[in-house]
Amino acid sequence: MSSTESPTQVSSPQPASRSLKARIDSYFEITSRGSTWSREFRGGVVTFVTMAYIVILNPLILGGFSADQAAVDVEGGWLPNEQVAAVTALTAGVMTILFGVIARLPYGFAAGLGINSFLAVSVVGQVTWAEAMGLVVINGLIIVLLASTGLRELIFNAIPRPLKIAITVGIGLFIAFIGLVDSGFVRASGANSPPVQLGDAGSIATLPTAVFVIGLIFMGVLLARKVKAALLIGIVATTIVAVILEAIFKVGPSFGTNPAGWNLNAPVLPTSVVAVPDLGLIGEVSFGAFERIGMLAAVMLVFTLVFTNFFDAMGTMTGLASEAGLADKDGKFPRLKSALIVEGIGAVAGGATSASSNTVFIESGAGIGEGARTGVANVITGILFLAAMFFTPLTQIVPLEVAAAALVIVGALMVSQIRHLDFTEFSSTLPIFLTIIVMPLTYSIANGIGAGFISWVLVRSLSGKAREISPLLWVVAVGFVLYFVRGPVELLIG
Repeated sequence: MSSTESPTQVSSPQPASRSLKARIDSYFEITSRGSTWSREFRGGVVTFVTMAYIVILNPLILGGFSADQAAVDVEGGWLPNEQVAAVTALTAGVMTILFGVIARLPYGFAAGLGINSFLAVSVVGQVTWAEAMGLVVINGLIIVLLASTGLRELIFNAIPRPLKIAITVGIGLFIAFIGLVDSGFVRASGANSPPVQLGDAGSIATLPTAVFVIGLIFMGVLLARKVKAALLIGIVATTIVAVILEAIFKVGPSFGTNPAGWNLNAPVLPTSVVAVPDLGLIGEVSFGAFERIGMLAAVMLVFTLVFTNFFDAMGTMTGLASEAGLADKDGKFPRLKSALIVEGIGAVAGGATSASSNTVFIESGAGIGEGARTGVANVITGILFLAAMFFTPLTQIVPLEVAAAALVIVGALMVSQIRHLDFTEFSSTLPIFLTIIVMPLTYSIANGIGAGFISWVLVRSLSGKAREISPLLWVVAVGFVLYFVRGPVELLIG
């Protein structure tokens, strides 16, 4: 203590509120990660805005407004839309907050789109919805076991650094492609070649796609000029433009029949704001699938769920950590084991609530792009999801086309990691390329990781570099081979 300091000055206690704020800052490492409270708040809001569509989309995939337009299970059962919406928001809110508090990372959670589609299309034709959710719970328990024993982390550490970077780049292309498709900027051509095309018959001919372009340019300019809250400002401003244009031109939603309409929801001010959530699906779980379809067939379904869940989440976490600057030179990030365990709990929670497996969302990159670096952003996102249970109409104001513009921006940021890759040696160039390109072209992170793993161990070993490959990577590669040929294997099982 210097001579100019008095004992009173040194020992005087800080105000309680300031002390609490300092403790929270220390726990979440807000200052040490170069973030601020305002950045975390903005990042949490942006992550929610870009993820909020799941409250609308998940019920359309899993449920319906009536049996004739819902995914009907083997006994004729179906999930009511409003119930799926309620548990989707509830589970996303709880898991996002839990992950933020335990793992302290800014990764939002919600129902994974790959798994929910797999359940609706491939699983419930064989079992009931309750039995399908039972398989999801088992999948989550297996992932928690793998994570808690350290095996999941060992697999993560066995991945070579070039493949980890390639995963980040591939995810960047993937979410940019999602944004381009969701906006209508890229559409299916309906022909064998080319399978996709620009807009409607090669033209940007719809108002929603034009709004996407406006939002993309506006957000890009704000980011280029280093404007604070660039993505949040861009989303809000573009949504206002969309609401005004919809009020004038009455475009309406597409509903799969109006190609000029908004992809998912029209940006209109709701007539009602509050909706009481129906949580009747919580606990509707059964483990009778093994008796209904047999042990081997049920095991193959669980195997598919585990592989998709396991590697989609691992790849997403790797990409987000790199984007946030939280990964070290080997791609590891803080509290990796805790993050992997909580991600498995998300699958259990999603099955237990009939919301489908909850996992890390790549849209979290939008919040990271806004400045989020800690779990505080997750707490904000989670609170907004919980509020969405009661304010479901408000989640429909932001059209998917506006959120898509933010995804393309984030994709561009993630693809910039390609500068750290070395393409001078072809034994690594081919696996890197396959990892990057297979993700967007097959619409699956797990597929890209699998193609990268298999080609890495084969090409590198046959090129005289077998000793450099971890034995664990060989095991995972074999697992991916089984994953890719699971269709014929399921037929053989009968």
